[in-house]
Amino acid sequence: MQRPGRHRESAGYQKSFLIDMDGVINKGHTLIPGADEFVSRLERGEYPFLFITNNSYYTPGELRDRLAALSINVSVDHFYTSAMATASFLKYQKPHCSAYVIGGKGLITELENIGVTITAAHPDYVIVGETEEYDYQKIIEATLLIQEGARFIATNPDLTGPTPRGSVPACGALVAPIEKVTGIAPYFLGKPNPAMMYWARRKLNVHSANCFIVGDRMDTDILGGLEAGMTCCLVLSGETTREMAERFPYQPDYIFECVGDIDPRRIASRREQITGK
Repeated sequence: MQRPGRHRESAGYQKSFLIDMDGVINKGHTLIPGADEFVSRLERGEYPFLFITNNSYYTPGELRDRLAALSINVSVDHFYTSAMATASFLKYQKPHCSAYVIGGKGLITELENIGVTITAAHPDYVIVGETEEYDYQKIIEATLLIQEGARFIATNPDLTGPTPRGSVPACGALVAPIEKVTGIAPYFLGKPNPAMMYWARRKLNVHSANCFIVGDRMDTDILGGLEAGMTCCLVLSGETTREMAERFPYQPDYIFECVGDIDPRRIASRREQITGK
């Protein structure tokens, strides 16, 4: 199996793919038809690719295991999460900083990997991500720390996340009471922030002009890809219908019923669209 970042052509010309997960590859514990064949096409063509997700709760290893249970077997190197983007941001902005964290294992692991000290004692940052341990005392502590000078960041702006029983509050909803009290909005690192796209492409060592984003949401996947200069592919197997997509002032380059309809050889990169080559 080809490792991310290794490809036959130079980074300036090789097509590469950033692929959202829920709504594109799977719906909960169910594989979307054709998703496994699409991944096989990428592997056979030696196209660099990453599964890119705003969910900061799971580690890359856990995400690998979740896809393996759906018969898609890839290495942990093929995942990039908003927790990883948050860690990349902190490593660039303030190495070896401290943070008060409300988040799951995926976020905490990435922060610890880059040497962030997790503490409630005068932290540099308050960081919020998806978690199952969100209570009033933590909201109070985060609120007070921000008022005392801690900077406020969050993994992603999604208000809801999918479960088999329906939508549940995600990171964007969890930060709302803290923002209301402090009057300070968090800086979100996940999609549609182009910074997340930049660090994901950097992991693959590819250029934006030849990078495709494949997603099911106009407000995160497609907007983020557009602002990062990538070719945008919307699939209708998740959150967005064709009618909903038409209401947005910006549009994807391609619309597919599902990811199984995408042939990497036949779709044109933004470079090809501009230059005709």
